[in-house]
Amino acid sequence: MRRSVFDILLLLAIAVSPLQAVHSQTATTAGQVTEFDVNGMKVLVKRRPGTPTVAAALFFRGGVRNQTADNAGIESFTLSAAAEGSKSYPRPKLRKETSSVGTVISSGSNYDYSLMALASTKQSFENSWKIFVDVALNPAFAPEDVERVRETFLTGLRSRSDSPEGSLDVLNDSVLFAGHPYASSPEGTTASITKFKAADLAAYHRSLIQTSRLLLVVVGDIEPAVFQKQVEAAFGKLPRGDYKDMALPALNFSKPSVDISTKTVETNYIKGTFAAPSLRDPDYYAMRTAITMLQTNVFEEVRNKRNLSYAPDAEMNEQAMNTAAISVSTTKPNEAIAVMLGEIRKLKENPVDEETLGRMAGYFLTTYYIKQETNAAQASQLAQYELIGGGWRNSLDFLDRMRKVKPAEIQAAANKYMKNLRFTVVGNPSDVDKSIFLQTEPTRTGIPTL
Repeated sequence: MRRSVFDILLLLAIAVSPLQAVHSQTATTAGQVTEFDVNGMKVLVKRRPGTPTVAAALFFRGGVRNQTADNAGIESFTLSAAAEGSKSYPRPKLRKETSSVGTVISSGSNYDYSLMALASTKQSFENSWKIFVDVALNPAFAPEDVERVRETFLTGLRSRSDSPEGSLDVLNDSVLFAGHPYASSPEGTTASITKFKAADLAAYHRSLIQTSRLLLVVVGDIEPAVFQKQVEAAFGKLPRGDYKDMALPALNFSKPSVDISTKTVETNYIKGTFAAPSLRDPDYYAMRTAITMLQTNVFEEVRNKRNLSYAPDAEMNEQAMNTAAISVSTTKPNEAIAVMLGEIRKLKENPVDEETLGRMAGYFLTTYYIKQETNAAQASQLAQYELIGGGWRNSLDFLDRMRKVKPAEIQAAANKYMKNLRFTVVGNPSDVDKSIFLQTEPTRTGIPTL
């Protein structure tokens, strides 16, 4: 799972003003989070009194930096196979025990980290925690479980390019991540997934279970002091290891580019990617506002006004080495891209008015609380900031930082990052005028340079 670790559910009612909500949320959350160390493993426990569920996740640092081109996908494969059953809870017993109380144990991986996750009711958490620990630390890697997971992985890999959208993702990754650690896909390749044996997974698992690699995050109505003793009993005697995060090199956005994969489709599928600040970067908040405004503007100009595409978009990822992109599927790629680049130019040249910025603050306030409704979502955010965002406490300042974004900062972020777009296209090459995408001939095309 590359982008979203937990599902986002439901809307939290807000009965205070935006500014009050910002300050109240920050103070309350800070007081609810308990941090402690168990044998070199950081543990974060956020107590939410009255909530009927508990979310726990064991995170593994490093992501694809832990693997090579030769063993791509081994971490995701290992954790998926581990979640199938342990030595004390083989798959049939595990399914019976968890399904009877509504407990779910799952796993996921992205470019920057992996996890094993537990979702449980408060009433069944104590027993579910014991099962989860055994699955996480003592997986069986039974041959039939390994083969079942292998077929699932291979089916996904083989079908990845079946759709134009999938083909675009494959092309985009190959262009953007060439020579970068992100080139080693979290899902692996058909060649790597085919060759892994149960013994390979067991050996890799042993290398992962070192407390210097681990982060445990739990959110729910549990008592931190009591839970700390449970964590110490489970993880206190694990080897520490000496894991340290390796710095990621920058992605290459030194010049614009256009790469086209020919595919016989009626509609051309296009993505133009550019650099973006990460969660730990001070520019993140202004850039996130700029991307949200760009998303709104391209939808209005490309779809509503010109009917050039059903779903034009602009988005920003949340990776340690981050990117943002515009995307569109259209039968008129030159016209659509010209309009979208024009909207980028407007953000660069014209400061945002205060009224528009005020609406953005309200939007982020609402969506923030939507995304924070579940215990799983809150655990995910704490972990994300701890692992790639400069520390979990930075997550507490999100709304306040968004509220303080100024028009000049949005304009500066647009000028700093929204340039040298690297376009990938799946469709008909004859439909694409590269000079419009690259903005190399503004006089002939009538498109202003960025």
